[in-house]
Order: sequence, then structure tokens, then C-alpha cells
Amino acid sequence: MKKILQQENAAYFKLPTFEEIPDVGLYLEQTATFINKYLEPLLGSELTPSMISNYVKKKMIARPEKKQYSREQIAYLFFITISKTVLTLDDLKLLVKVQRETYPIQTAYTYFREELEQTLLVVFEEQALSFEAGERSEQKVMLYNIIIAVAHKIYLEKYFQLVRQRN
Repeated sequence: MKKILQQENAAYFKLPTFEEIPDVGLYLEQTATFINKYLEPLLGSELTPSMISNYVKKKMIARPEKKQYSREQIAYLFFITISKTVLTLDDLKLLVKVQRETYPIQTAYTYFREELEQTLLVVFEEQALSFEAGERSEQKVMLYNIIIAVAHKIYLEKYFQLVRQRN
């Protein structure tokens, strides 16, 4: 199992910094390709142009100007694509709304990027070390990760419930 985790290299996954995201404006296909280049090693699934268009229709990201997506829109797409693995689109839409009311996109994206990278490093390195040292069985590590995922999902559901009650 340790070799699989190391081969996946998820522990060393890096998103582009906000400044590394193109600010020249990318067309729909270019935007999908750019994002997929980074996310494929982590998620293994693709962000499609139709998914991007759907996020625009749902007003999760702004309409492109002259059919080109800006740095800010691409930053949102990174967040949405990763977060939709655990959140519903309705919750994501609410979360984006809360973020817009709280922090500028550059600040929010930078925080998200740094926390994601640090958390992946801790989780994958911790798991690899546990298997190596024989402290916990593979099954116990998997159970631990399920419990953590469930606890975080419950927390998020309660959070969104409170936010909806306030609005």
C-alpha cells in the first residue's frame, strides 16, 4: 500500500499559485485543458467545457467576457472542481456566495491552495509512515479516513444548514 500512495504522488500535489494562472483570458476549451492538466493526477476525472458552462448558468462563476475566462474565474473553477467531490452543487453555490462576501478571490484561492497542499502532504505522509512503522493495520487506517471524511461531511452539512437559516 505504501508504494501505491507514493506512486500516486498526491502528497506532493501542487495547484498553480494565483499569479501562475493565466491572466490573458482563456477560451472555454483552453480553460478546461489548463485546469485538467493540474487536476488529473489528483482527481483522475476531467472538467469538461459543458461543466464549466453549467457553472456559469448556475451563477457560480461570472460569464466570460468575449468568451474568455479570467484568472479569477479559473481560480473559482479549481475550487469548484475539487470541492464538488464532497459537496453538492447547491452547497458549493452557497459557499462561493459566502466567500465573495468575506474575502477577495486571490486571498481565498491562496488559502485554499495552501491548505489543500498541506493537508494532502500530512494525510498521505501520515498514512505511508503508519504502514511502514506497523503502528496501525491498513484496515484501521482506512477506517480512520472514513470516520474523518464522515465527520467533515456532517460538519459541512450543519454549516450549510446554519447559513441557509441566516439568509
